[in-house]
Amino acid sequence: MVAALAPVESPAETVDRLRTTFRTGRTKSLDWRTDQLRRLRALLTEHGDELADALHADLGKSRKEAYRTEIDFTVREIDHTLEHLADWLRPEPAPVPARLGGAKAHTVQDPLGVVLVIAPWNYPLQLLLAPVVGALAAGNAVVAKPSELAPATSAAVARLLPRCLDEDAVAVVEGAVPETTALLAERFDHVFYTGNGAVGRIVMAAAAKHLTPVTLELGGKSPVFVDRDTDLKAVAGRLAAGKFLNAGQTCVAPDYVLTDPGTGAALADALATAVEELYGADASTHPEYGRIVNRRHFDRLTGLLGSGRTVTGGTYDRDAKYLAPTVLADVAPDAPVMREEIFGPVLPIISVDGLDEAIAFINDRDKPLALYAFTESDTVRERLIAETSSGAVGIGLPLAHLTVSDLPFGGVGESGMGSYHGRYSLETFSHRKAVLDTPLAS
Repeated sequence: MVAALAPVESPAETVDRLRTTFRTGRTKSLDWRTDQLRRLRALLTEHGDELADALHADLGKSRKEAYRTEIDFTVREIDHTLEHLADWLRPEPAPVPARLGGAKAHTVQDPLGVVLVIAPWNYPLQLLLAPVVGALAAGNAVVAKPSELAPATSAAVARLLPRCLDEDAVAVVEGAVPETTALLAERFDHVFYTGNGAVGRIVMAAAAKHLTPVTLELGGKSPVFVDRDTDLKAVAGRLAAGKFLNAGQTCVAPDYVLTDPGTGAALADALATAVEELYGADASTHPEYGRIVNRRHFDRLTGLLGSGRTVTGGTYDRDAKYLAPTVLADVAPDAPVMREEIFGPVLPIISVDGLDEAIAFINDRDKPLALYAFTESDTVRERLIAETSSGAVGIGLPLAHLTVSDLPFGGVGESGMGSYHGRYSLETFSHRKAVLDTPLAS
């Protein structure tokens, strides 16, 4: 006799079940929050190799990169949160006007309720679980939606998360567009989405029907300004390491370089050397170099290779989803590679006369998720920070700002809205409630 399969829970049933749990109040205690975070930490440390294998299957990530950029990254976020959570949750007093003599005021961080976290495929573990850390720390029930484009990681999370966390307060919903659409039809108390702007608009429109607040972690073309008279060997090494991590499939990866023609020519040569130092003469044989997520993205990226003169790279293997780390020079501002976020291992160099033209070039385009600069000049630093708008500014080292837990990570304009990491995650998934206590006695 074959046992009957348990009925599959609908999105509406999942949300209702989690909301029932939230209304009991059990997710609000500090003990529950810290217990869930410790359980999540144990999941990552005890099943790290299993998760690393899934990340390799989905994106060709090496074990070293899987731990550094996904597993250990999330563990550090948990540790930082556990260390500070009790302090972050303490009521904050507020001064009271004299006319309300005797009254006391303070604010408290209130959990929002049931929140939805939708993750992308490029860092399918980190970008799912790091927001979940904030949602749990804030005392919410959570629906986690992993990316269907990273199926091995999605399956691993769906299998492990319910085993380790409070399954009446945390649920994983797998699937593609139909399942995501069904989830978005439900009323959540916050929706946290990481991905592209086109889907971000769909998420925001769906959330608006319920007046649900959203956090949109998007992307865009993050520029790099390289000043004259910089150490180009150091610049090239740091730029190549940041750009070609995860085969360029990073939302804050340097997207294009702005510099003067003379510096650009020397930098192109330095980048070719830096790429070979990182990955050898043939990156396809290097264990630390990943692969493109699928053939659709692969075909889009290879279609951009004709946008300039190939300095290094340009080779590819469609069956293996391999695209070599590629640097393009002599790229026109309106070339195909400059019309959309690249999100792959192709780095174009654009010539500008100097800082003024670089700032104008950046400001004429959508606000990026990050802006990077290599310069020894305090004036250049100050002008880039003051005269441009971006989610973050990184001087001298790409990508590193997102590893600082006390810095907010998020975009502005087309690159997103809202932020998270550390205390900013708690604030994203909480409501700061005002409390005024006025005595009845005169």
